[in-house]
Amino acid sequence: MQNIRTDLAVEAHELSRKQAKDAAEIDGVISEVEKMGDITVTRVEITNENGSEKLGKAKGTYVTIDAPDLKYSLETYEQTCVIIAEEIRNLAKINNDTLTLVVGLGNREITPDALGSSVVSKLLVTHHIKQQRDSDILGDNISGVCALAPGVLGTTGIETADIIKAVSEKVKPHLIIAVDALAAASVERVSNTIQISDAGIQPGAGVGNNREGLNEETTGTKVIAIGVPTVIDAATISKVKIPDEMTPLMVTTNDIDLVIERAAKTVANGINLALHHGITLRDVESYIG
Repeated sequence: MQNIRTDLAVEAHELSRKQAKDAAEIDGVISEVEKMGDITVTRVEITNENGSEKLGKAKGTYVTIDAPDLKYSLETYEQTCVIIAEEIRNLAKINNDTLTLVVGLGNREITPDALGSSVVSKLLVTHHIKQQRDSDILGDNISGVCALAPGVLGTTGIETADIIKAVSEKVKPHLIIAVDALAAASVERVSNTIQISDAGIQPGAGVGNNREGLNEETTGTKVIAIGVPTVIDAATISKVKIPDEMTPLMVTTNDIDLVIERAAKTVANGINLALHHGITLRDVESYIG
């Protein structure tokens, strides 16, 4: 698997079983697939060190939502938003007293890496309102949400993890949701797949630029990671052997602007629905636009 780069646990699972030439489940890995119309939801749970080593992923639960028509179908978009919300609630207990810090990772100046910052711009942020005396106007089903788009080391000079930990120490959230662009091994999954995990996130891992991980161990707070694959390693799709010492060459689709816009809206509204139990998708879109 070292020659195939992917951030998706479902792909790592498929590749590991294929290379082992064994259709049986791997010790330490439990998977299940659920069909919801045209959408497929795959849940992969890594339960021990053997499973973690075989898949190259941290222990935890990884939910993959494959929505092939996400870019163009309103129905698929709406259904995917609801599924994202349900899966987030399955991974974390959220009520009106919960304070969540949503972090949009990546470089907003590079389109395939701008998912995180774009998601942050579409969130219903409420922490500052709930702190006020008249916060009752929000109702009992609106939780506290604050958001941050810290940028990348190359533009800030500060490790992203250090920024997040500093803000977290000040704000003291009960939950951190980190959103980032991912790399896939399959062209079909670029732009059409969403991964949600309670195992945290490794910023920059998809493009071979590993930064300090964001997880409960490093932040002291439960971390849910959400990502959409926007790039694929050229070596994965090329028939030509690329030397290992070369800098990874990542490629993306020619409609990446549309991909980021739709994916960011879908992920953001899935988060909005998860964190604010008392609102509908129509409410969110009327608030945010």
